[in-house]
Amino acid sequence: MNKQQLAAKIWESANQMRSKIEANEYKDYILGFIFYKYLSDKLVRVAKSENFSDEDLRALPEDDTEAVDHIKGKIGYFIAHQHLFSTWLELQGDFNVSHVRDALSAFGRLIHPNHKRLFDGIFKTLETGLSKLGDTAAKQTKAIAELIQLIKDIPMDGRQGYDVLGFVYEYLISMFAANAGKKAGEFYTPHEVSVLMSEVIAHHLKDRQTIQIYDSTSGSGSLLLNIGQSIAKHMADKNNIRYYAQELKENTYNLTRMNLIMRDILPNNIVTRNADTLEDDWPYFDDQDPVNTYDPLYLDAVVSNPPYSQKWDPQHKDADPRYARFGLAPKSKADYAFLLHDLYHLKPDGIMAIVLPHGVLFRGGEEGAIRKQLIENNHLEAIIGLPANIFFGTGIPTIILVLRQKRESSDVLIVDASKGFAKEGKSNKLRASDVKKITDTVNSRTSVPRYSRLVPKTELQANDYNLNIPRYVDSSEPAESWDLYASMFGGIPVSELDSLAEFWQAFPSLRAALFADNGTPYVAPKVQDLAAATRAHPEVANFGQAFTTAFADITLWLRQALLAHMLTLHIPQQEALISAELFARLANVGSVPLIDRYHAYQILADHWQPIATDLEILQTEGFDATRVVDPHMVTKKKDGKDAEVQDGWKGHIMPFELVQATYLTQELDALRKQEARLGEITASIDDAFDGLSEEEKSNDTVNDAGDKFVSAAVIKEAKALQAEAEKPGNFDPESYEAKIIQVADWLAEEKTLKATIKQVAAALHLKTKATIEALSDAQVHELLERKWISPLVDELHSLPDQQIDGLISKLEALVQKYQITYADNARDIQRTETALAGMIEELDANEFDLKGLAELKTLLAGN
Repeated sequence: MNKQQLAAKIWESANQMRSKIEANEYKDYILGFIFYKYLSDKLVRVAKSENFSDEDLRALPEDDTEAVDHIKGKIGYFIAHQHLFSTWLELQGDFNVSHVRDALSAFGRLIHPNHKRLFDGIFKTLETGLSKLGDTAAKQTKAIAELIQLIKDIPMDGRQGYDVLGFVYEYLISMFAANAGKKAGEFYTPHEVSVLMSEVIAHHLKDRQTIQIYDSTSGSGSLLLNIGQSIAKHMADKNNIRYYAQELKENTYNLTRMNLIMRDILPNNIVTRNADTLEDDWPYFDDQDPVNTYDPLYLDAVVSNPPYSQKWDPQHKDADPRYARFGLAPKSKADYAFLLHDLYHLKPDGIMAIVLPHGVLFRGGEEGAIRKQLIENNHLEAIIGLPANIFFGTGIPTIILVLRQKRESSDVLIVDASKGFAKEGKSNKLRASDVKKITDTVNSRTSVPRYSRLVPKTELQANDYNLNIPRYVDSSEPAESWDLYASMFGGIPVSELDSLAEFWQAFPSLRAALFADNGTPYVAPKVQDLAAATRAHPEVANFGQAFTTAFADITLWLRQALLAHMLTLHIPQQEALISAELFARLANVGSVPLIDRYHAYQILADHWQPIATDLEILQTEGFDATRVVDPHMVTKKKDGKDAEVQDGWKGHIMPFELVQATYLTQELDALRKQEARLGEITASIDDAFDGLSEEEKSNDTVNDAGDKFVSAAVIKEAKALQAEAEKPGNFDPESYEAKIIQVADWLAEEKTLKATIKQVAAALHLKTKATIEALSDAQVHELLERKWISPLVDELHSLPDQQIDGLISKLEALVQKYQITYADNARDIQRTETALAGMIEELDANEFDLKGLAELKTLLAGN
């Protein structure tokens, strides 16, 4: 299975296994064991690269100082054979929780002195939490045994070209966060927000040879890692990035360390600290060696997602160099204290990004004074307003502030990105296109109507340093208005047609072709069928042709970009290359950009994930992976328990359906015809049942619930009826008897057809397996093009029609809006009232009813 499937499977099982343990706690156990497996597997791998055999490792005791120190010098720690993760698996039924306790205790003793700070106490959360996995040693053993079986298939081999381990770890952290409620904010920044901050930071740092990055409230370390991954795309050597992380909560701090260590970052490039960021700034020196370790820690980039509006103690902090220039944040809200801490640690040419609540933009008092200083000293580069309900555990509106230590300009880019998101359950989520649009806007510092604006310092000063986003960027949709004249007399207001200005600019003569202008502020439709006239207009047709021309050879280009070098191309860079190509081609489609390039980017992003997954597999396992067929495993009940059993086969990369539609069309068509006939029979039987009277449904041929035929009873009765009748055709076709005989025939055909379909489908399934395993290189390329490229290209080519359909929909709605005037409605009401009054005259009733009718008639007459 690919990494997405593996991660989803582990999460599903882990979520069931945790039972009553809170998600926030259980994450520490499963992630801790994954980390131990990583360390254990890495030791075996490194030892074997140093010519240790399995027998050598098995016989190597802790007290063999020379050999143990040699391994510790390579990786920073040592794990004896009896404590290896693989040894736990070998023990099977003899495994016991005591093996884990002994192993974790031994690990603490066998850390290399140079890496004591990195590894010391890293398993404390796991050690102290083992007892919560069960109230007896037997229950704890069972829970741990299930856990290690669950994670044993996560590959941790350094030969993996793609980071399966990192993906699974990140996926599990995100899923635990989604289930941890308010506590999720303590350890996780949503991946999309991390990517957004990462791309902004990476753009600023892309030309540097060595880079230091710091997260002052590191949580699980995911934000820091995403920054590193984005920066690494622009660097020749990812080992030139150094990571600094600080975290207050010990269990979360351990998570930070684990996450960083497992990403193949050199130990010397990881510097972590378990401390209160506000109370205890990063020390200038190591207490044990103050002279040689003096370092005030100024970095290229600082990022953080601190706890929002947390209380803190500003007392005696006036002289703290972090706050001395700007002032102290109020004790009830530490937001600006975190910001100033991060800013203080920036190099002169550094950049920082911090997530904060929206209130920091406009709250007064001490915060207002700090905000003024930040603006006056030109530190504030950009404000990004995010959608509400985007972070786990809180629905409050949040922002990202981007700051620099030194800037040439004094204006501030304000981006209102609060409207761009997708709804997922109760939460909102930034889409790939939303992230791309924000990062492009921030990196290019461009003003986009109703989205972003470069605001001069003078305007901020005039507004008393209030940075509330709606003051500067109005992203609200205009309220629908109704023209009084048009509502009374008809006609389409020219002002409302003007709101479609981008279309009239793109198609200069279309408006005059569709609407008659009599010199008044109102126009009338010239054509009966707006849709047909719009699509037939030459300028609209030229627009479609311009798109077709611009994308005429996109399939050929994508073949070269994806298929020609699939085993060696750099996957993240290739996505960026393709998006740049799409943007360049869209720029050639007319002088007015009707097609939103971020809509096109979202199409690419939606298709990219399965493409990237296939590329990762190919680059890791080789081209022959395209011809591999795997057992299709499903979970079924066996002896009252869930068990995985094989249910056929599936392509490792090639979907069976695609192979059948490409190379086994005759067999597939034959099967589809039989399935279609089966569907017809089922529908006919249902129709026959619905045609029975309630009395007929009380017969034995219908089940007790009265909702379907009983097959055996129908067949039996049909035989009896045919035996009694001289000729079956003697029955009236609409009679109950004729229906039963017909249904019996259908049931017999249905039974035969089901058996045939099962047999044919099984044969096709096996033939598909054989076809995949025998694919030629040319066939592999054809299938990959059909899987990767064709769906992407087809969806891109639908973009022009979507734009024109949108225009037609708006025009038709506008015409319909004023088609029936108020006067028309009033006349219809009057006619109806007059007709009703006339009917009242013809009614006869008692004395009191007649008085009531007379009063109603008076009201209808408007008196």
